[in-house]
Amino acid sequence: MKYILREIKKSEYSLLNDFLYEAIFIPEGVEPPPKSIIAAPELQIYVDHFGDYKDDYGLVAEIDGQIIGAVWVRIMNDYGHIDNETPSFAISLYKEYRGLGIGTALMKEMLDLLKSQGYKRASLSVQKANYAAKMYLDIGFQIVDENDEEYIMMFKL
Repeated sequence: MKYILREIKKSEYSLLNDFLYEAIFIPEGVEPPPKSIIAAPELQIYVDHFGDYKDDYGLVAEIDGQIIGAVWVRIMNDYGHIDNETPSFAISLYKEYRGLGIGTALMKEMLDLLKSQGYKRASLSVQKANYAAKMYLDIGFQIVDENDEEYIMMFKL
């Protein structure tokens, strides 16, 4: 499957709401929440006024002109927050494009971008039951904290 990775355009920022919803981990057999859940303040911090801050960076994966995945970072007080110098990750792909290596490619591309911008590390939060936790570990993220449900992971750039 041929795809391209590129910087997200300002005109595409509204798509981050769709990918924010897609990023919500839903365990097998659990009913998905309504799309309106992304309006919750603890989720809106991932997308609200994206692009207005110097630490906002976003990349998309595109196939045949259609955006099928996104990774974006910003410094925010989210679930994966470490400090005010460390960008936190959000990433998701539409379901039919998961498990094909596209998410890994997006993550690596964003890590390279952050390193080129002088960041020292990046962080994320992932539910322990989420299959993506293994991908993050395989890329080189390390678990720095955890609770009953989630890992807080960090990548040293």
